[in-house]
Amino acid sequence: MSRNKGFTMIELVVVIAILGILAAVALPRFIDVADDAHEASVRGVGGALASAVMLARAQWEVNRGKGITSNDNVVGFGAGNVDVNTSGWPVGIDGGNTLGSVADCQALWTNLLQGSAPTITGTSADYVATLAGATGQACTYTYQGQGNNDTIVYDSALGTVVTTFKP
Repeated sequence: MSRNKGFTMIELVVVIAILGILAAVALPRFIDVADDAHEASVRGVGGALASAVMLARAQWEVNRGKGITSNDNVVGFGAGNVDVNTSGWPVGIDGGNTLGSVADCQALWTNLLQGSAPTITGTSADYVATLAGATGQACTYTYQGQGNNDTIVYDSALGTVVTTFKP
């Protein structure tokens, strides 16, 4: 007597139904992983910028303690070309006391974050810099991935860095 080995039609239908349910539940989770990765990237860059701003401010304070009162070219920080305002918050590299242009925002980005900075210029830049605020005191860096809705805003009057995510 020979026995046929295999699956019945009902067993196959049940397996296909279970696979369909798993795919319907798991697929949205895998799609969200890309969004989560982009958000984590922007959060990381925002944190790095906030840390760099605080390091520049701290070096300015150290310099003041040594009697160095110039706000131009903070000695001991990065390439030594970052300028700060009278409160000690970074404002560019051109000798000014305020953020005066998008170029100041771009210069801050590259000189504060130094070698690890994501790109902010060119045809496929990671971020686009704009000057914002009532008196041009804030730089907004808009992430170019995932819909161009995520921003990092640096306010040179308060020294704050705020990262914002929009759906």
